[in-house]
Amino acid sequence: MSGAESAWRPRHNPWLIAVVVTLAAFMEVLDTTIVNVSLPHIAGSLSSSYDNATWALTSYLIANGIVLTVSGWLASRIGRKRYFLICVVMFTVMSLLCGLSQNLPQLIVFRLLQGLFGGGLQPNQQSIILDTFPPARRGAAFGITAIATVVAPILGPTLGGIITDDLSWRWVFFLNVPVGIVATFAIAALVDDPPWAKARPRAVDFIGFSLITLGLGSLQIVLDRGEDADWFASPFICGMAVAAAVGLLGAVTWLLSARRPVVNLFVLGNRDFAVGSLMISVMAIVLYSSAVLIPQISQQVLGYDATHAGLILSPGGFAVVLLIPLVGRLMKLTQTRILVATGFTIMGLAFVYSSRVSPDVSFDTLVMMRAAQAAGLAFLFVPISTAAYATMARQVQGDATALFTLFRNLFGSIGISISTALVTSRTQVHSAYLSRYDTPLHAPFRLLQTQYARAIEALGQSAGAAQQMALGRLYQVLRTQASVSAYTDVFMLCAILAFAAVPLAFLFSPTKRSAAPAPGVA
Repeated sequence: MSGAESAWRPRHNPWLIAVVVTLAAFMEVLDTTIVNVSLPHIAGSLSSSYDNATWALTSYLIANGIVLTVSGWLASRIGRKRYFLICVVMFTVMSLLCGLSQNLPQLIVFRLLQGLFGGGLQPNQQSIILDTFPPARRGAAFGITAIATVVAPILGPTLGGIITDDLSWRWVFFLNVPVGIVATFAIAALVDDPPWAKARPRAVDFIGFSLITLGLGSLQIVLDRGEDADWFASPFICGMAVAAAVGLLGAVTWLLSARRPVVNLFVLGNRDFAVGSLMISVMAIVLYSSAVLIPQISQQVLGYDATHAGLILSPGGFAVVLLIPLVGRLMKLTQTRILVATGFTIMGLAFVYSSRVSPDVSFDTLVMMRAAQAAGLAFLFVPISTAAYATMARQVQGDATALFTLFRNLFGSIGISISTALVTSRTQVHSAYLSRYDTPLHAPFRLLQTQYARAIEALGQSAGAAQQMALGRLYQVLRTQASVSAYTDVFMLCAILAFAAVPLAFLFSPTKRSAAPAPGVA
């Protein structure tokens, strides 16, 4: 590294820079979950089915996943600040166009373009923070990043529910416009490219980019549409799975052998970064799964509206914000890997607690369950991110941040798909088990049917009608109990996954991340 590069410092306050670049990333991460609770309203407003409306999510995730892998290459070719500004401006414009869409095809196209430009925000935000702060202060800086990465997916359904119920689904997209305008001017004024991040000519790796596009695009379709299409019973899903396998295997083979690949996979040769990528993947599976399961059981089983289902998640977001400063202080006192192990332990215990959910669970109990899960997340993102990049050379940080963000988002999608599929399958299993007792030959069943029938007769129904309505009510009770049991199974699986990650955390180097890097690292 030249003397000019090693002496480079940002011209403006590093914390102000961290805030403005995180504002842009927060806007993008929020959009991955804020639309979820609005889909029924979008389908109705645009005269579409709910199944077709989910393409508004799929198109965004496909484009986002593809761009994540090549964002480091694009930043080096265009210039990081210029590329970051282009992404912010165009993401804002596409958000406006999404809100103005008059039919579903328009919305899908604008969402795809929104994801295309949004994919460059998270990796470049992390690269800017890495270059703005010295290694000794990155832990605190990543605390700000955690707000975008951890809190935004949690608050997304809450904001989406409130905005949709009180205003219109279109305001879910319009909300980005003022935020994007402020972020654009702030980034233009405050952020500067260091010498190693300025634009430089790089050959275009068309083969690598095409294979990545085929592999990740097909995989995202399989993950997002598999449950609705009955997975591999669908020829379409089978075809997409084959395309994903061909694309991903071909991409890995090509990227490891190409002279100038579109993304450098050899950054995974750094042990701390490889372990960090594994840890962030596990965290993402649990984070995104739980962020979907809690609102899902609230709305589909317990009958909450979108606003209250989202409000269950909000205290968890505040818990993360309050605990992150504490975690930053602890990083100066103990090894990072111990904090990561602690975080997964807390998360595992929280999911064991969540597995005690019942059909008559209260709103306050659901809030406590989610807050306990979020408490574990506060001990994970900042330490994992800080440890992953601690020994990473500056010249390859663009590729590293792109892969790190890709792993988080990709495995988050995998977690969502697997958890929702497991809820469906386990509900069927528990229904089959409970149906053995759904017979007049079972004394408790007869007693409960009699009680329901008498209560219904007291409301003025005939004896025959009361018996039939009582049977219908008993069937609803059975389905509710089967669904709740399915969620408890998935929560317990999340607990097992979190506990399994605890020993893996000790693969990190045994150092405190507040210390300066070893000589020669940079």
